[in-house]
Amino acid sequence: MDLTSSKEPALQIVTVQDQRIDASVALLFKDRMRDVTEGGIDTVLLNLNHVQFIDSSGLGAIVAAMKNLSPDRRLVLAGLTPAVDKVFRLTRMDSVFGVFSTVEDALAELQR
Repeated sequence: MDLTSSKEPALQIVTVQDQRIDASVALLFKDRMRDVTEGGIDTVLLNLNHVQFIDSSGLGAIVAAMKNLSPDRRLVLAGLTPAVDKVFRLTRMDSVFGVFSTVEDALAELQR
């Protein structure tokens, strides 16, 4: 599972470089997210613009990543491709996470 991380004022951007978050990589995703977000900035922006497929295990891994953050930190999402966006809407997880169309939209909103 290839994740890249960068820091902006007041938030950390973690980009998933893989095209899938599914059962075969869910545990690795959770471990990598914990490693890259440990002790970081209050807001973590998960950029999913490369992800073309997500299953229930992948969705669960993203929820677990959110729960691994300390209570005063939050996880928001950006760049959901149409297939991934559909999964989030069908499961109503789009109401659990702040979801932004693009990283740029998220930055504009979150850095106010």
